[in-house]
Amino acid sequence: MVAFGDALPTLKTPVPGPASRAWVDRLARRECPAITARRQRRAESLGLADDDPIVWARARGANVEDADGNVFVDLTAGFGVAAAGHAHPAVTGAVSAQLDRLVHAMGDAFPDPQRIKLMERLAALSGMDRAILGSSGSDAVEAALKTARMATGRDGVLAFTGGYHGLSYGVLAALGYKRDAFQGPFSGQVGAHVRLAPFGGDLAELSPLLSQVGAVLVEPIQGRGGVRVPPPGWLDGLVNAAHDAGAVVIFDEIYTGCGRTGGWFAFQALGLRPDLVCVGKGLGGGFPVSACLGTAAVMDAWGGSRGEALHTQTFLGHPIGCTAALASLDVIEGLMPIVDETSQLLRAGLAGLGLGLRGRGMLVGVEVADPLGLSRELLQAGYLALPAGDAPAPGEGVAGGMVLALTPPLNLHPRQIAGFVDSVGRILGARP
Repeated sequence: MVAFGDALPTLKTPVPGPASRAWVDRLARRECPAITARRQRRAESLGLADDDPIVWARARGANVEDADGNVFVDLTAGFGVAAAGHAHPAVTGAVSAQLDRLVHAMGDAFPDPQRIKLMERLAALSGMDRAILGSSGSDAVEAALKTARMATGRDGVLAFTGGYHGLSYGVLAALGYKRDAFQGPFSGQVGAHVRLAPFGGDLAELSPLLSQVGAVLVEPIQGRGGVRVPPPGWLDGLVNAAHDAGAVVIFDEIYTGCGRTGGWFAFQALGLRPDLVCVGKGLGGGFPVSACLGTAAVMDAWGGSRGEALHTQTFLGHPIGCTAALASLDVIEGLMPIVDETSQLLRAGLAGLGLGLRGRGMLVGVEVADPLGLSRELLQAGYLALPAGDAPAPGEGVAGGMVLALTPPLNLHPRQIAGFVDSVGRILGARP
């Protein structure tokens, strides 16, 4: 019998089923309507989507079971979080043991050993010297932006069209993905210190900007922006030009890090040396934890603590998150030898359908005419996958448009890959 985690879809009810719909009805009464898309019959005046989501009840490996008992194969890994698979026993076991010892410490006031061990492990894996821990990806990017300001004394930030770094206020100004939609309502409260340039565009045009900014914020491969890979040599040129201008280079590896693109971090595979690297998502194995990693030269610009930390939060270096991260990194390290093989199996199957592909490793963008429609039909077949991307900006040297974005667990089973490819082929009629 195939274990839950490696199983193919099993659908017992229509999708979404009655239990999921009932839960979403309750959700609609309490949650801000802007958060979760819900069916129009209940709130047509708000222009909500004509879909109810499934409500997750449990998950393991690459399988998700909803409130109706339907089993799905998750090609999103929960927005890339479950790189080690959902509820990996090594992660949940470590967390369970930690719960009996220590649930919460006191951030910058009183550390615990797990926090220290995690920073040591991240330094060994990344080659970076220092770390600032956080709870979310946007926490890590905010820490990086503040660090760059401390190191250079310059307020300006250069970011790129199509870039996505979170939606908190500290990073909202650097948003390049669907900027009008996400930043528009708050533009009066967002600083004007960020300049946007075309992702993959002409580097010569950036020279006047680089001398004015303290930070260059870039994703090695844009995730939510459409799994977009810059032209060969573009990142090298950007890093060199930024350093020549005295700017700090920040690589947002929240999507691309922790084994997602085949190595620990994309910058290592590219042979590059950013000053700061932001990691999250797959780092915690399902628990909220993130990190801004950096060189001593840049991080030490903060100076020593004088008893009142200049950057902290109540849950900084939370013992449970750090424990989960240490266990997750162990699991991912064990999966590293199979990431390329699994990625090649997935890519070969999709390429065999005549589909164009983007990305690297287990970060895959599938080029189809209607990725949103395909994602909805795949849901009905028992597969979870979401669209990503937007139209390219003028001057961008990379492919644009929406894709079906795949960020599955790194241990996705071959039978699940075959089932997914068969479903895509059936839905598309084996045509792109």
